[in-house]
Amino acid sequence: MIPTKEVMKNGWDGRFPMEFYEKLQVSEVAIAGLGGLGSHIAVMLARSGVGKLQLVDFDKVDVSNLNRQEYDIRHLGRLKTEALSERLREINPYLELCVDTVRVIPENVSALFSRQRIVCEAFDVPEQKAMLINTLLAQCPNTIVVAGNGMAGFGDANTIRTRKAGSRFYLCGDEQTDVQAGIGLMAARVSICAGHQANQVIRLILKAD
Repeated sequence: MIPTKEVMKNGWDGRFPMEFYEKLQVSEVAIAGLGGLGSHIAVMLARSGVGKLQLVDFDKVDVSNLNRQEYDIRHLGRLKTEALSERLREINPYLELCVDTVRVIPENVSALFSRQRIVCEAFDVPEQKAMLINTLLAQCPNTIVVAGNGMAGFGDANTIRTRKAGSRFYLCGDEQTDVQAGIGLMAARVSICAGHQANQVIRLILKAD
């Protein structure tokens, strides 16, 4: 049985002030990349009461994703945008979703994200990360970028932090560890970095930053 919207609202009301809920409900956040960072960010924001999410990815769920991403066996072979939308609606059936199943390139960044106040960069490849961050900051003057950098391996979780790296740019991670160093990606550390990104988004929405 699916709870009514009012019942869901009452559930949030018991966990944090209603003024927070109301701000989160009218907010929209874009997430570029729905892998280890992006899929966890989306789930955290959905659980926190954000009213609308824009999900952007072109990839499909692969068995190698299951060690750290918000997917399970039933999602194998499906588009990540489709699989994650299903997962999010299981958490909050009233969440509004805007889905773009496309590869992000410099030529479509503005068209995809210029209307957004907050964009989470959640790509895997360093060159793609740099492309998106630089293009957003150059072409979308009203957009704040919350990016992830450095969450590989199983090192000290306390080295992952959030810092303001520019007037419209927040960077989450240890800024050092890279999967290419041969230390791999572990669910715990990746999700910690995703948690930093989601928390920074919430701080921006609630004007704590």
